[in-house]
Amino acid sequence: MVASEQTNKNQTLSNHAPTGMAIRLSPPDDLPYLSSVPTEMRKLPKPSGVRKLVSLDDSYELCRKITAKYSKTFYIGTQLMSPEKRRAIWAVYVWCRRTDELVDGPRAAKTTSATLDDWEQHLESIFAAHPLDDLDVALVDTLQRFPIEIQPFRDMIEGQRMDLCRSRYQTFEELELYCYRVAGTVGLMTTPVMGVDTTTRTAPWDLYQQRTIDPTQEAIALGIANQLTNILRDVGEDARRGRIYLPLDELALFNYTEADLFEGVVDERWRELMRYQIQRARKFFALAERGISDLCADARFPVWAALLLYRGILDEIERNDYDVFNRRAYVSGWRKLAYLPIARLRSIAL
Repeated sequence: MVASEQTNKNQTLSNHAPTGMAIRLSPPDDLPYLSSVPTEMRKLPKPSGVRKLVSLDDSYELCRKITAKYSKTFYIGTQLMSPEKRRAIWAVYVWCRRTDELVDGPRAAKTTSATLDDWEQHLESIFAAHPLDDLDVALVDTLQRFPIEIQPFRDMIEGQRMDLCRSRYQTFEELELYCYRVAGTVGLMTTPVMGVDTTTRTAPWDLYQQRTIDPTQEAIALGIANQLTNILRDVGEDARRGRIYLPLDELALFNYTEADLFEGVVDERWRELMRYQIQRARKFFALAERGISDLCADARFPVWAALLLYRGILDEIERNDYDVFNRRAYVSGWRKLAYLPIARLRSIAL
């Protein structure tokens, strides 16, 4: 399904010299060698207020730890990727999490539109290969290794602006735009890392042939599916913050009121409403499935695993009899393990 608002995804990323590249020049004959310069003259003063950033490896390790701590299901999927790709995904994830925490984190009450303006300027610095903090170092490196565009990052910031100014969505079309901005964009950020397979084999005796592939809509669909799942899982938590992400016209369709939601009423009206929402989320997952076979072979297994694990949350909501007010739906450890061979088989066969 196409996101409600099309954004410019053709913005090119300018080329930057890799961070940390050392350029060694031979000194002219008329200049003294460093060893002949007095020690006190060789020590240049450090600019005031400038802090030395961590090494590239340390920055990636920070990103890994944050990903493992805050998104266990997602982290499992990254463990199935090649080292270079998994590190890049950690860097992207951490930026997305930091962006989300501006409006959902412990200091969200202090976030204003100006805060998001500053964060967007921070983003521009990252894309200009100028890291401003330790976590930026990994993302700058990732941007130089993979052709990731800046527009999805900007769109995600716009999604946070929506959270600043509204706590209700009247229709699904409004909600879909929000889901694209805060989650569908992740698909656009990560697809260049996963890589697209441009070859196909129509029969065993055919040679590999080039073809044009664009799994953009499927990547967006996976992000939207994940966000819809988050919304259904977190209905109770969001209600306690005064937020309702379920479309209000659909609540009315099932004769379920805002007051019912804030009181955590679980009855047949609520169950029917949730069945309707889950069915739609699964349609987005089904759309996303069609694009996985277009990814590079080494990316299919982890993406299948992530999709199955996240879609499994919908199954858990059903097992909990749709009570998302008092019981948090999550996929248990043994169920996660059970999904992995299924994901592996699908990555090979489909």
